[in-house]
Amino acid sequence: MNSSSALVVEPEHCLEQYEVVRDQTMRLVEPLAPEDTVVQSMNDASPTKWHMAHTTWFFETFLLEQFDADYAPFHERFKYLFNSYYNAVGEMHPRPRRGMLTRPTLDEVVSYRRHVDARVIELLRSPPSAHRAEIVRIAEIGCHHEQQHQELLLTDLKHLFAQSSMHPTYRGPLPLPSGAPGEIVWVGVSEGIRRIGHPGDGFFFDNEVPSHRVFLQAFELADRLITNGEYLAFVEDGGYERPELWLDEGWATVRREGWRSPSYWLLEDGSRREFTLRGVRELEPHDPVCHVSYFEADAFARWAGARLPTEAEWESACQAGSSDGGFLEGDRLHPGPDAGTTGIRQAFGEVWQWTSSSYGAYPGYKPLDGALGEYNGKFMCGQYVLRGASCATSRTHARRTYRNFFYPAARWQFSGIRLARDAR
Repeated sequence: MNSSSALVVEPEHCLEQYEVVRDQTMRLVEPLAPEDTVVQSMNDASPTKWHMAHTTWFFETFLLEQFDADYAPFHERFKYLFNSYYNAVGEMHPRPRRGMLTRPTLDEVVSYRRHVDARVIELLRSPPSAHRAEIVRIAEIGCHHEQQHQELLLTDLKHLFAQSSMHPTYRGPLPLPSGAPGEIVWVGVSEGIRRIGHPGDGFFFDNEVPSHRVFLQAFELADRLITNGEYLAFVEDGGYERPELWLDEGWATVRREGWRSPSYWLLEDGSRREFTLRGVRELEPHDPVCHVSYFEADAFARWAGARLPTEAEWESACQAGSSDGGFLEGDRLHPGPDAGTTGIRQAFGEVWQWTSSSYGAYPGYKPLDGALGEYNGKFMCGQYVLRGASCATSRTHARRTYRNFFYPAARWQFSGIRLARDAR
């Protein structure tokens, strides 16, 4: 996960943002049975109930306990149960055992949210003048933090539902597919000095700054994402059986895990199908391929005679990229096909796009002070950067400078592929 903001907004705006974000989480939970919210399907995922409680713990810990003099913790044990990785705050329940937390019950977690919401709303309505700016700053970070967990809630839930042979459906069927995308058009970018990173106006996480200059060789970026149909050609050409296409660690992972296609692809009676949050359906060849790891994205790019872009290339080329993606608000919860306009398309709101850049600090980077400094900086090792935003990302949370990051074998997120190549 990612954290920071230089902008101090008015408490009234922050209060409105808080209520919208907190309500959105509860709307995501509405279709679920209580049993759905408890189970943890793998160590990297968390139960829905835990996401609901952890995001509440964030506001309780960093806002109420710091700035509400009359506040008493809702439950003393929650500080241990729902801390994620903030060592400066104290000990925490082991992540792989979050699915064992049958108690507190879902109803108790909902009561916890209501209790904290009432106090945060009161605090934002009348913040102490001496701490007004800091209260608003932390509340804004907390809202963006919860939006990250909304996306994780959906990806974790999808992984959980996929473990059942009953193929549970979170929402109704997907809309009918649209027409086929055109051939990839390569958008050229000339060599030169570019500025990347957040300019400092509005909200940003601390890993997006400082804004700085980079030199880029001339390159070309694909105008759209790679589709299921294009990736299927890689699969049928023996892509998962050709070690020359893979990084060594990637090839070892393919063999160890038995990968033969992206996560959630199914082969039933000779027919390719796909598990989605809106049910199982025939594999739609024109939709963007998703749920691929960095290793798979890199191998496909090599097979296609291209490469993955660096994050600086992606950010520079996507300055004018379309933001007309699906996003969480569209409620499709699955990446949609290319709309067929000109220029860089599908940059946001369909799938996160792997880059070839290792996740590290920008020149001059400084983490936040205190416990919130653990939000980003300590994870800058062994992970790769993804850019854009997915169909499970809130539109208000997406921006060109956003740096998502995961380990190279991770593929339960809505992660896909956009190709790049050196200038011809």
